[in-house]
Amino acid sequence: MAACNQVVHIFFGVILFISCMTCIVAIRYEPNWESIDSRPLPVWYDESKIGIFIHWGVFSVPSLLSEWFWYQWKTEKNPTAMQFMKDNYKPDWTYQDFAEEFSAEMFNPDEWADIFGASGARYVVLTSKHHEGYTNWPSKHSFSWNSMDVGPNRDLVGSLADSIRKNTDMHFGLYHSLFEWYNPLYLQDKANNFKTNEFVKSKTMPELYEIVNAYKPEIVWSDGPMEGKDTYWNSTHFLAWLYNDSPVKDTVVTNDRWGSGIACHHGGYFTCNDRYNPGVLQKRKWENCMTIDKRSWGYRRDAKIADILTMEELITTLVETVSCGGNILINVGPTHDGRIVPVFEERLRSLGKWLNVNGEAIYSSKPWIHQNDTVTPGVWYTTKNSKKEGLAVYAIVLKWPTSDSLYLASPTPTPSTRVTLLGYPTPISWQKSSTEGIYLNVPVIPFNKMPCDYAWVFKMENLGDGGVYMLDDRNNVVLHRIARSVDEADGNFLEELKAEDKTQMPDGVVTFSWILSACVLFVLYTYTCKRRRQKWI
Repeated sequence: MAACNQVVHIFFGVILFISCMTCIVAIRYEPNWESIDSRPLPVWYDESKIGIFIHWGVFSVPSLLSEWFWYQWKTEKNPTAMQFMKDNYKPDWTYQDFAEEFSAEMFNPDEWADIFGASGARYVVLTSKHHEGYTNWPSKHSFSWNSMDVGPNRDLVGSLADSIRKNTDMHFGLYHSLFEWYNPLYLQDKANNFKTNEFVKSKTMPELYEIVNAYKPEIVWSDGPMEGKDTYWNSTHFLAWLYNDSPVKDTVVTNDRWGSGIACHHGGYFTCNDRYNPGVLQKRKWENCMTIDKRSWGYRRDAKIADILTMEELITTLVETVSCGGNILINVGPTHDGRIVPVFEERLRSLGKWLNVNGEAIYSSKPWIHQNDTVTPGVWYTTKNSKKEGLAVYAIVLKWPTSDSLYLASPTPTPSTRVTLLGYPTPISWQKSSTEGIYLNVPVIPFNKMPCDYAWVFKMENLGDGGVYMLDDRNNVVLHRIARSVDEADGNFLEELKAEDKTQMPDGVVTFSWILSACVLFVLYTYTCKRRRQKWI
């Protein structure tokens, strides 16, 4: 009997050991797009919805035209840039001379953290290096062309990372340009039709490993030209390391700009192109990276007030983006001396005030079966489900109704439907349309009692149609049918919630759970066998 039990013990031990090893092996991502694309996005990213983008560098010194000033001056021969340089600088002035004036003497990272935190954003992405090649950290791979050696004489990346983490709950990320306009190694690789990759081996990839290990960003926002295939940039090998072995492997997210033909096809979430806002639901998680200054990512001294998004325009873009399943990354450009100018600060703080009232319809929301109303223009929908309240649908109305009734064609009410206006204490009465949809009775609210100044949100519960789009385990958007109320949902509702959590859980968490479970089972089995042997003796 003892020998038999020993055999059984060994058999189950081997099975459990193999199970543990299988789980460990399963989380390794291979350096190919099929494997890289299979990694689920960490859940925090989709729930966050809003981020702040910061374009800051030597281009902030001339602060004319855009952050591409060097290229516009030297390659495009832009007349405005040419005349500006002729009128204000000596003939032998070089772009590198601007770096001495990139002073950042008024840069207060705690103040930046306060502004960004007040905006309601949940993550921040700072430019670590733009196409000019200047690094905002003391890179070992950018000698005399970094923020420690020339200009501010300080680690700008490290200072902001520390302040964001100390003063806010926001996730910190870094933008990094794969290429550099005038780096001789890059230009030589380009002349060789990218059959050599000296620039990648000695500059780009060492920098990426350096910033990940030093600053542990939870977003790696890659950018670059549509030149050079991903194989030239060695992108998949870096991403495999990032997902498998880096210090942020379980929480980091990446975008899709990793070489020619990759954007909008491979990577973490899709950005496709600048200011990407398709206006319809996409098949994969995406991000709208956009600017408050309509014409530039970097700070411009020549900007006019008409170039700056109004609050109505900013919130409209936010609502359109989130309703269609996207995140929004809102860019501001600081000055060369390190200030967030008042117009940018005002927009961000005003956004935060709006989110204080209406954030329920934004954060952790999902696209509804209708992204915007089928009849009434300027109405966009989001949805959210919870164990406590069931399925809620939010109708975000961009303009306050001019009459005492608002018709929404997309929702189907039931006798138990309940409607409220976020930030307003009294429930909203309604009538069912004789055909389809619902009429909301719009209350008369004094201007000083209005819950917000832009884009009002009507929350509808217990509607007749319960559909919500969520991410599957490959970051694709799929329709889930969910019961319209907690009472009706019963067990099916809980199963949908479990499915949502599972599809977005980081692989490392799933793997750890499997390993822990297997180890606990092994210990329990060993203990049981030992007790039985003692009893037999």
